Amino acid sequence: MSSIKIFIVIVLTSVISLSSCEDTKKQPENLSEKIQIQVNDSVKTIISSEEKKDTLPKFPKITDDNVVEFLTDYGKQNPETKVQISTRLGNIEIELFEDTPLHRANFIYLIKQKYFDETYFHRIVPNFIIQGGNSDNASTNKKRFALGQDYRLPAEIIPGRKHSKGTVSGAKEYRKNPDKKSAPFEFFIFLGPQSATSHLNGNYTIFGKVTKGMNVVEEIANLEASDDDWPMKNVPINAKVLH
Repeated sequence: MSSIKIFIVIVLTSVISLSSCEDTKKQPENLSEKIQIQVNDSVKTIISSEEKKDTLPKFPKITDDNVVEFLTDYGKQNPETKVQISTRLGNIEIELFEDTPLHRANFIYLIKQKYFDETYFHRIVPNFIIQGGNSDNASTNKKRFALGQDYRLPAEIIPGRKHSKGTVSGAKEYRKNPDKKSAPFEFFIFLGPQSATSHLNGNYTIFGKVTKGMNVVEEIANLEASDDDWPMKNVPINAKVLH
């Protein structure tokens, strides 16, 4: 029996029980009508409450088979290019490039699906990069599973575009990745010198640039970190679309 039906039964039982305890000479008129009104109001309250629990629109899981079609369509419906990453050290504003449409749409999609919230800047290398989009929280793996943990983004490497201070790129796996596909859930912001870009240029998709908050990026990059580049004190992320 559903929770709504159980609640209705409880309401009916309670109202009838209360009514039977009253002086029968003072029974209110149209009792059944009043009971029905109470039940209807209760059901509306339950349904309204349940609807508020899940307000995000539902989408199918993304796979390697549908990734291009899905993100192409999603990108047309969601053309935003300005986003904000909030951290305990301040905010970082990013402009997403329109000539890398799949990466732009994917980033907007993940933000609107609340994926990045509760993830961290989990890898920091001074004078080189900060990388975000992962965490050791169980919620991160659950979100990846729900969204489609196995898909990769086709490379959108623009000839002549090079990593420079503030560029935002898609992270990727080295092994068995001759097509230079990006991992969809992680990104990195470059802040190192041009001499450190030889292995990055032409191999990673650059899909955005920091327009405000590079001081925050630099502060994060210089935090104390473990031997595996994980900050000793976590840097949680919250993200939102600006316009």
